[in-house]
Amino acid sequence: MNSVKIAVVGASGYSGEELVRLLIHHPGVDLVALTSRQQAGQRLDAVYPRFRGQRYADLLFVESSIEAIVGSGATVVFLALPHGVATEFAKPLVAAGLRVIDLSADFRIKNPAVYEEFYGETHHAPELAALSVYGMPEIYREKIRTAQLVASPGCYPTSIILPLHPLLRARLVDPATVIINSMSGVSGAGRTAKTEYLYAECNESVRAYGVPKHRHLAEIEQELGLAWGEPVTVSFQPHLIPVTRGIHTTIVASLAPGAAPAQIGETLAEAYANEPFVRLAREPLFVDTKHVTGTNFCDIAWRIDPRTGRVVILSAEDNLVKGAAGQAVQSLNIMCGWPETTALL
Repeated sequence: MNSVKIAVVGASGYSGEELVRLLIHHPGVDLVALTSRQQAGQRLDAVYPRFRGQRYADLLFVESSIEAIVGSGATVVFLALPHGVATEFAKPLVAAGLRVIDLSADFRIKNPAVYEEFYGETHHAPELAALSVYGMPEIYREKIRTAQLVASPGCYPTSIILPLHPLLRARLVDPATVIINSMSGVSGAGRTAKTEYLYAECNESVRAYGVPKHRHLAEIEQELGLAWGEPVTVSFQPHLIPVTRGIHTTIVASLAPGAAPAQIGETLAEAYANEPFVRLAREPLFVDTKHVTGTNFCDIAWRIDPRTGRVVILSAEDNLVKGAAGQAVQSLNIMCGWPETTALL
């Protein structure tokens, strides 16, 4: 396996830390730069004691600058930055010929007007959004192989698009009836000191937020619309739950006219028969965040409710792995021609 020089920009956040954890054990990776404005000059194991005695433990964080990133010799750069900030780095890095995997929302939305509607600001690089490939390997694997800019999906969208995409493509459920409720661990908010994410505020409590128009709806509806073949509008309610990591999503939808209940399971089985990171839970099993935490798996289950004619679809994933860093490394493996499961199993 040929070695590829990698830089992680914004390595001091939760997703950045998870990226480092995975890349440390990747046999094809030569980690040459970790950037953080707050941690510059400190050793990796000083910032994250969990990495003591491991590969790259003595690697120093450097300032988050284009010069430092390009000067490191990296050919692939992960951007683990807030939306809006990632664009500042992606534009010059792409112009310099580097390949970029962005974990923010900056390049996921193809329509600049939709981005402005959901994120409240004008998109600063719509030409790069048009160039980018949505980094969901199960759908866009072939495009990811040759992409220069990969827009890695959000955590909620991954848990929603994976179970719904094949069913909408096969026109088995009515998109107008889709109602989605998701529950996420507190790490989904990032490493921030906001009051609402303090332990005393989150512990022993569950609350909805971002209702009725969470930002992730933009990419959810974009990708589900592409599967259906025309624009769709769905209802999405995210909830914060008192765990550190993990997402559980429940989707309810009416079967499309003429759709047979048995086709739901058959279609999901066919779509994911050869996918290494999508696991289907057969009856009587459901899905549980406990069984995906720390992994790159998305587990999916489903039930038909004969009383209502609706299908209930359940999914579980780790928001920091399959919902962020792991999926990004999966794209890296595809881009570099490595086995897709490298460092992820």
